[in-house]
Amino acid sequence: MSTIAAFYGGKSILITGATGFLGKVLMEKLFRTSPDLKVIYILVRPKEGQTLQQRVFQVLDSKLFEKVKEVCPNVHEKIRAISADLNQNDFAISKEDVQELLSHTNIIFHCAATVRFDDHLRHAVQLNVTATQQLLLMASQMPKLEAFIHISTAFSNCNLKHIDEVVYPCPVEPKKIIDSMEWLDDAIIDEITPKLIGDRPNTYTYTKALGEVVVQQEGGGLNIAIVRPSIMGATWQEPFPGWVDNLNGPSGLIIAAGKGFLRSIRATPMAVADLIPADTVVNLTLAVGWYTAVHRPKSTLVYHCTSGNLNPCNWGKMGFQVLATFEKIPFERAFRRPNADFTTNNISTHYWNAVSHRAPAIIYDFYLRLTGRKPRMTKLMNRLLRTVSMLEYFINRSWEWSTHNTEMLMSELSPEDQRVFNFDVRQLNWLEYIENYVLGVKKYLLKEDMAGIPEAKQHLKRLRNIHYLFNTALFLIVWRLLIARSQVARNVWFFIVSFCYKFLSYFRASSTLKV
Repeated sequence: MSTIAAFYGGKSILITGATGFLGKVLMEKLFRTSPDLKVIYILVRPKEGQTLQQRVFQVLDSKLFEKVKEVCPNVHEKIRAISADLNQNDFAISKEDVQELLSHTNIIFHCAATVRFDDHLRHAVQLNVTATQQLLLMASQMPKLEAFIHISTAFSNCNLKHIDEVVYPCPVEPKKIIDSMEWLDDAIIDEITPKLIGDRPNTYTYTKALGEVVVQQEGGGLNIAIVRPSIMGATWQEPFPGWVDNLNGPSGLIIAAGKGFLRSIRATPMAVADLIPADTVVNLTLAVGWYTAVHRPKSTLVYHCTSGNLNPCNWGKMGFQVLATFEKIPFERAFRRPNADFTTNNISTHYWNAVSHRAPAIIYDFYLRLTGRKPRMTKLMNRLLRTVSMLEYFINRSWEWSTHNTEMLMSELSPEDQRVFNFDVRQLNWLEYIENYVLGVKKYLLKEDMAGIPEAKQHLKRLRNIHYLFNTALFLIVWRLLIARSQVARNVWFFIVSFCYKFLSYFRASSTLKV
C-alpha cells in the first residue's frame, strides 16, 4: 500500500483555493487515494443566491470527481465548507468556525492566490501576501498541525536567469508593503508600482515572491515547505488525461488558435515552454506534505515543479505540436487547423498582426449587426490580444530551475509511492500530452456539442476569408501610398512589372519556337 496515501488517512485537512483549478485536482486526488481521510475544510467566499453546500455540490458535479464518487460515495459529507473571504483582514470567518479549524486541522495546503498578471498591487498584496501572513498566524495556534504547504510559482524570481530552491530576499520588507497598502491611495500606488516590482514583469510574480518571504519569516516553529510550479496545464494522467476547466496558461491560446481567432503570436521558438501538468503538481504537493510532516526538515525546503531542466519542450515545438494535433485529429474530434504561427519573433510583424486581428474582428462585428446578432468579436479579440501581450515576457525567455530537493524527494519514495504519486516529468510524452490537452479543452472546458461542427466549419471559413481579404486590401493600400510618395517604390514597381513582362514574352517566344 502507498505510504503517502496511508498518511493522509484519518487526517483533517484545510485547503485554501479549493474551488480553483489546482484546488479541485488536489481534493480529487486526496479523496481517491485516501478515501478514509476525516475531513477536508475548504474556505469558500459567500456568493449571493447560493449556499455554501450548493457551492460544494457544484464542485463535485464536475466530471473530475466521477471516480471519487465510486471509491468514496459519501464524499460530500467529508467536505466542510467554511464561509470566508481572503480579501478581509480576518477572513471574515465566524468564531465557531475558527475554533473548529484551530482544534482539528492537521495539514494545510495554501493554494489560494490571485493569478491575474495585471491585478492592482493593493489587491495582489492582500491575496498573495497579507492572506498568507494571516493564515500563518492561524496555523501557529493549531496544536495538531503537522505541515503547512505553501503553493508559490516558479516565476516568483523570474528576474533571475538561474533560480535555486531557496527563498530570495526582497528589496523592501513585506511588512512595510502590507502596511503601506492600508493607507496609500490608488493613485500613489499606481505611481510607485513600477518602482516596487523593478525588473519583474507584473504584480503577480512580485507579490508571490513577497509571500515566500513572509512564509520564511513568520513560519517559525511550523513544519513548512514551498512548492513552486511553472506554467500549469491540463492533467497528464489522473484522473484522466486532458482535464482542464479554466483559461489560464496555454488553454486560452489553444482555444484562440483552434477557433481561428489567433493566427500568430510573438514568441522565441527556442525558448523553453516550461509547462507542467496539474496532476504532476498535485502529486508532488502531496508527497511534500507527507515528507514535511514525517521527516520534519530543520529548514523551509523549496521544491521546484518544472519540466524544462528534465524534459524540455520549446515554444516552437509546442506550437507545431498543437498545429499537428489540429491536423492529425479529424475535425469531429478536435478543432480545424488554423494557419497559425507560434514562432513569430519580429516586432513589425507583431504590430501588423495586432492590426490584422482587430480589423477583421470589426468587420465581422459589422456583419453580425447586419444579420441582427449581437457583436462580440472586437471585445473578444481585444481581450485575447491583451492576454497574449501579458504572456510575451514568458514565451520569449527561458529559465534554469534547480531541482535538487524535488529529486531528493523522489528518491525517498517507495516504488509504490512513485507509481501512485508520480511527479517524474521525464516520463512525459509531449506530443501525446498536447493532443490530450487540445481534446480536453474542447471537451471539458468548451463543453462543445459535436452536432455544431458544420456551423463551426462555416464560422472558421468566414473568419479566414475576412482575414485574407483584409490583409490583401491593407497591402494594396499601403503599396499604393508608397508608390505615390516614394520614387524608390515606383522604381521597384516598374522593375517588377518589366521583369514579369519580359518573362512572359520569353515564355511565349519559347512556346512558339517549340511549335
